[in-house]
Parts: sequence; C-alpha cells; structure tokens
Amino acid sequence: MPTNQLSPQIHEAIQHFCADGDKLASDGQYEAAIAEYNRAWEIIPEPKNHWNAATWVLAAIADAAFLGGYNTSAREALDFAMTCPGAVGNPFLHLRRGQLLFDLDDQQDAAADELMRAYMGGGAELFAAEDGRYLAFLRARATLD
Repeated sequence: MPTNQLSPQIHEAIQHFCADGDKLASDGQYEAAIAEYNRAWEIIPEPKNHWNAATWVLAAIADAAFLGGYNTSAREALDFAMTCPGAVGNPFLHLRRGQLLFDLDDQQDAAADELMRAYMGGGAELFAAEDGRYLAFLRARATLD
C-alpha cells in the first residue's frame, strides 16, 4: 500500500464527483449518481485498490446500485471494494454485501455471515433504516443481544 496521499487535485475532484453523486442519490436518481461516482472512480490511480478513496467510492457505487436495483453492479463493486483498504470489517459494506447475498436465494449462509459482520460492527442501529427482513433473517440464524 502506498504511504503517500493522492494529489490535492485528484482528491478534490473525487470529492466533487462524489458530492454530486450523493445529491443525485438522495433524490433517488441512482443511475445518474452512479455515473458521477464512476467519474470519481476513473481518476483514482492504478492500482486502484491501494487507495483509501477507492473504498469509499466503491461503497457509494454499491449503495446507489443496490438502492436502484442494479444488484449485479452492486455486487461487483462490493466484491472489489473488499480488496481495498479498510473494507474488511466495515459494517456498512458487510451490510450491503449481506443484503445482496440474501437476495440471491442460493447464498443464505454467506448472507448470514456478512450480515453478522455488519451487526457485530454496527449493531441493530445499522439495520434501523433497512428493510426489516434482513435483521429478521439474521435473528432466525443467530442469537442477537
């Protein structure tokens, strides 16, 4: 992993594209949001998975894709995000990954593992704004406090 930081110009551009994407996502314009996040993704230097920025850009792409119903894109973004700094152990990333795996009916054991990681890192509060079926599934699989 590099010890240096992104150049201020690249960092500012990434923040700008992501802020635009966040505004679009908050308005439910997920496809347009993903396009803005992809602009940020494109300017992250190679190897992309060596930069902290890659983790949060991929998290934004995955979130917008998940909320927009683009599950394949969300899954691809999350799978690659897990190779980036700070991703493993990030409760939000494990939550989204678990939700996607749950929605793929043949992935229930993996879904339970990811959702448990999310729960252990973020508690029930992390699930508060999510569809209740994910926490209900986890409660059926494990004893939660």
